[in-house]
Amino acid sequence: MLKNVPKLLSPELLKILCAMGHGDEIVIGDGNFPAAANAKRLVRADGIGACAMLDAILQVFPLDQYDDNNFVLMQKCEGDAADVSIWQEYEAILKNYEPQAKVSFEERFAYYERAKKAFAVVATGEEKQYANIILKKGCVL
Repeated sequence: MLKNVPKLLSPELLKILCAMGHGDEIVIGDGNFPAAANAKRLVRADGIGACAMLDAILQVFPLDQYDDNNFVLMQKCEGDAADVSIWQEYEAILKNYEPQAKVSFEERFAYYERAKKAFAVVATGEEKQYANIILKKGCVL
């Protein structure tokens, strides 16, 4: 056992986070995200919400301070009435660990293409729509 490691971070996920280098990206996918179809490396986190997973990861994961697109959400499709209030929760978690970071957005299909290039995808059980996050890894300073 280790001390001070969030319990939501499985050994498999910890290994992936550690193996990632500066500029590598990881996706936290909601329950609707096509994780298996888009992942080079897939970590199942069924039953865990995206906010809890984001909080756990950001405790050990530095964001790329040289790229303004280090925290990317999927842009809502035009005319879609989906509830995206989870974005406010994400921003609060982000500001807790990375006060200077900003949330950016990417169009849905461009997001999927970017996700295919990610180092890994964490498939959560998050039930809210548009609850996907791409994180770009930075350096430990």
